[in-house]
Amino acid sequence: MRLITWLGLLILSTAATAQNQAAPEQTAEQLATVCAACHGIDGNSATTIWPKLAGQSADYLARQTRMVRDGQRSVPEMLGIVAALSDSDIDKVSEYFASQSIKPGVADEELVALGKSIYQSGLQEIGVPACQACHGPVGNGNPLSQYPRLAGQHADYTVARLKRYRDGDNNDGNDPFSVQMVIIAENLGDHEIEAVSSYLEGLYDQR
Repeated sequence: MRLITWLGLLILSTAATAQNQAAPEQTAEQLATVCAACHGIDGNSATTIWPKLAGQSADYLARQTRMVRDGQRSVPEMLGIVAALSDSDIDKVSEYFASQSIKPGVADEELVALGKSIYQSGLQEIGVPACQACHGPVGNGNPLSQYPRLAGQHADYTVARLKRYRDGDNNDGNDPFSVQMVIIAENLGDHEIEAVSSYLEGLYDQR
């Protein structure tokens, strides 16, 4: 009887110890493999509807990922992937992608002049300010103000994003940046959106 009791206590103790042992933390590279299907293991997505993450501000990436995880930003494709990530996991994978080098794109030569004009000077006659005022002369963004890097981004992704803003689609929990972009984009036509998006994809050439 004593032996049975002792064995029972030993089993319970072993189970409790195993339960209390934390699972090994994943490295940034391991975490990044979860994101690789859409964004590429180096943050350069092969599919142009998914954004490039390489070279983006780590703070910006971490904030946007937390917004998705916490239900403040609606991105159904991401929710199942990021739902179980801790703040530490998000910080690590964001820093990993921020440390990668973005692969440059190519702008449509027929759209460069208009795109450059919109980016650098805006369209004052219809109330569209210069993009560089927030995103910087060479599109590197402003991490302190949470303005993202745009240089080298897929034109298809930027077009889709700007059209959503133009249509008033602000699904980012009233994030100040998104609210501002809705106001800015509401007067942009399709041609202007395509031009500035193409210019941004090839903006690396302007450095």
